[in-house]
Amino acid sequence: MTITAIESSQAPQAIGPYSQGVRVGPWVYLSGQIALDPEHGSLCQGDVEEQMQRVMENVGALLAAAGANWQQVVKSTLYLVDMADFARVNAVYARYLSPPYPARSTVGVAALPKGARVEMDVVAWLPA
Repeated sequence: MTITAIESSQAPQAIGPYSQGVRVGPWVYLSGQIALDPEHGSLCQGDVEEQMQRVMENVGALLAAAGANWQQVVKSTLYLVDMADFARVNAVYARYLSPPYPARSTVGVAALPKGARVEMDVVAWLPA
């Protein structure tokens, strides 16, 4: 099976030795996205809702680059520096997804790259 890199200038470039995402057969795996502005590479300086909005825009751009959309996301993982932000992040997340919702995990972490408050990665399925 071939592994194909997914790239988009509408999402931040990788800040390490990894791809923005990869496609393997019908599966799309996107690397974790934090609230980086794709044009400047700087962290969004807003509150957690503004950061989550930027994360969702970044993920959406990568999904589009892969030929996918939010309805094809089957699994997501959220990483929160402060679990007290859960409801606020969840409200932004809910604006992008509709039933049947993907499976999801939320993990509390000590820190994220560049001082971000939230990160998300997703897995999507592209039907033949």
